[in-house]
Formats: sequence, C-alpha cells, structure tokens
Amino acid sequence: MKCPFCDSVEDRVLDSRPSQDGTAIRRRRECINCGKRFTTYEYVEQMPLMVVKRDGRREPYNRQKLLNGILLACRKRPISRAEIEKLIDFVETRLNEDCRVEVNSSELGELVLKQLLSIDPVAYVRFASVYRQFNSPEQFVEELENLKKGDQRGKTGGTEP
Repeated sequence: MKCPFCDSVEDRVLDSRPSQDGTAIRRRRECINCGKRFTTYEYVEQMPLMVVKRDGRREPYNRQKLLNGILLACRKRPISRAEIEKLIDFVETRLNEDCRVEVNSSELGELVLKQLLSIDPVAYVRFASVYRQFNSPEQFVEELENLKKGDQRGKTGGTEP
C-alpha cells in the first residue's frame, strides 16, 4: 500500500479488524519510511450484474425495478412484503452463486415466475402476462390451462432456467 504522506510502498500492518457489518476489513498501517500511520479499508470487488434485454441491450440489474414488477403482479393479493423480499433475495442468491456478470432477462423472468407460482397462482399469471407479453385473451386462457395441468412453463414461449 502506498503511503499517503511520502509515497513509499513499504509499510506494516499494526491492526486488522472487520468493519461495516463485516463487509470490509479495516487495517491500521505504519509507513516504514516516514513512520506515519494511516488507515486503509479492504472490500470484496463486485462486478455489477448486467441484464441482457430481448433486443440485445444491456442494462445494470436493478433490484427496485424487479421489486416494482413483482409488487404490481401481487397487488391486492395476500402476499406480504417480506415474502416478496424473500423471493427477490432467492433470485439474487441464485444469480450470485454462479458468479455471473450477465443474465438474460428471460432467465431472470423465469426464476421469478417459478417462485411466484409457489406463492400465488394469480400473481404468477399477472407477472407472466407482462413478462411473456401476452397479446390476446387466448394467450391468457392457454397459460391458465397449462397452470391447471401443472405445466409451470406454459406454452407461450417460456423456458426453464
């Protein structure tokens, strides 16, 4: 680590301890050249997750945008905010487990649909109607029939993650 006072790269660590809820390490250092002390913080480097849209555009993953879509699908349903947050946490954990830097919007949508189906079938159909871009009442009926048969993917273009 470069000394902020004399630019020497020779130092020794006097103390290390977790900081900021365990998301960083605080290190107290002493420059061997000038003897001055300074503090550094060490963080885990995180690459932002990018979502690849249907048209090929890429945009940073936005938890709030996903939350808003799920809240809309769950409106006036007996689903608590805690359940929705847990659903999003699960989806984010699945994506982070693979150490991915990109995810297709279709895969993200399917992960959400799979979780919504286990929580509330009405919210599932609402989310599917937007995510799968239903353009006709027949597509709704087809999705409902598939749901009754137990086919989570439907026949309107969904794929399993």
